[in-house]
Amino acid sequence: MKSIVIAGAALVSTFAFAGPAAASESPSSSGSDAPFGSRSGFFVQTNAPDGNAILAYDSALRPTGTYATGGDGGALSGAVVDRLASQGALTLDRAQGLLYAVNAGSDTITVFGVSGTRLTRLQVIGSGGEFPVSVAIHGDLVYVLNARDGGSVQGFQRLGSRLMRIPSWHRALGLDPAATPEFTHTPGQVAFSPDGSQLLVTTKAGTNAVDVFAVNRFGGLSSTPVVNVEAGGVPFAAAFDRGGRLAVAEAGPNAVATFDLHHDGTISALDNAATGQAATCWIVFANGTFYLSNAGSGTVSAYRTGTDGTLTALGTTPTDPGTVDATASSDGRHLYVQTGANGTVDAYQINADGSLTAAGSVTVPHSAGGEGIAAN
Repeated sequence: MKSIVIAGAALVSTFAFAGPAAASESPSSSGSDAPFGSRSGFFVQTNAPDGNAILAYDSALRPTGTYATGGDGGALSGAVVDRLASQGALTLDRAQGLLYAVNAGSDTITVFGVSGTRLTRLQVIGSGGEFPVSVAIHGDLVYVLNARDGGSVQGFQRLGSRLMRIPSWHRALGLDPAATPEFTHTPGQVAFSPDGSQLLVTTKAGTNAVDVFAVNRFGGLSSTPVVNVEAGGVPFAAAFDRGGRLAVAEAGPNAVATFDLHHDGTISALDNAATGQAATCWIVFANGTFYLSNAGSGTVSAYRTGTDGTLTALGTTPTDPGTVDATASSDGRHLYVQTGANGTVDAYQINADGSLTAAGSVTVPHSAGGEGIAAN
């Protein structure tokens, strides 16, 4: 098994706890029946342990509906502003008009149909493991990352608007289930490479690695991954730029690092940059720029990449406390940032130079400490 080793610093995290609250059990919506994509907005997951729900908002930050997932949220030991300690808990398939939500407390995935900012619950299916935290899609393939019991990935085939679990597409990650604190030692994200030929998993402090599975022509995975170790890096989340270069949010040194991902599953380092912030864990690519969420500082850091993967800092923007996951609108004009301390979503206009201009915020009921956001 091939690997690389990259030096890093110790994990530094600063969080402030906010307790869970019950989610609305009754789906409701004030949206129209317009076709998917004709009304832009975003969706936020509450991750409430006594009834998970998705709340929908239009681009003017007006609520348009509350939709029960039919499952329960959950919390990893030690997690506070982000009880799932992951990226990709709420994943939107824009091409198919489907939204996938994890129900960590129920070990299930909910599939919603999307029409504008309206949702229709279509399916609730077992995640194939314990405590699902992240979903990745490519074409008709859907893979779910389960965080507990040593971590695992489970593959599904999408048939129309439903998922079918393929038992042979299950891979255990072999992490130590007793490692503490739990929220830093469970895996953080599952993601496809841009061409869908590889599936990546970030293991955070579990093994300080980016695991890369090969995806065969049927959608199944190689028996074992290539383990790319970033010693002390605590790789939390990942994203790709337009050139297919990989960028990783490293919670250990509070930094962003860029890599080339090779066909054999190895990654080679291109550049890295310290954010100067605390708990740099989440990353999203939008309109030519990477945006990193710094939970301990309540900020978002922006970076552009050159054609050789070099990073250029564009500045840091303040958010509400406990900055966690983020998502960009499909046109790349708006960034929506979830902040877990108070359950707030901060909206920003993305300017041509990659800078952000505040465009308002909204407090999402029952979502303090929650994680999962997606925009159309």
